Amino acid sequence: MILLLLCAGALTGCADYLNRYDTVTLAAGDTQKYNSLLQTVDPLNPASKDTAIEGDGARAAAVAQAYKFPPPPPPPPAITVNVGNTGN
Repeated sequence: MILLLLCAGALTGCADYLNRYDTVTLAAGDTQKYNSLLQTVDPLNPASKDTAIEGDGARAAAVAQAYKFPPPPPPPPAITVNVGNTGN
């Protein structure tokens, strides 16, 4: 009985091998996720834990106000037209 259990236990690792897959590996199809993780420089930036953000509230409010109501664009430059031969 124990010999039968040992043989059955040894064959349980072959269950995935005996299945018929169309891919080379079980992780096939995760290429985009793999490439994005491969190009991640530092997934957990230690500076992200810093909650003491230094800043000036008045300056931030001024920037937000300028973003909400942008200044008008400058007027276009004056057009000058030369009539006749004034150079040579």
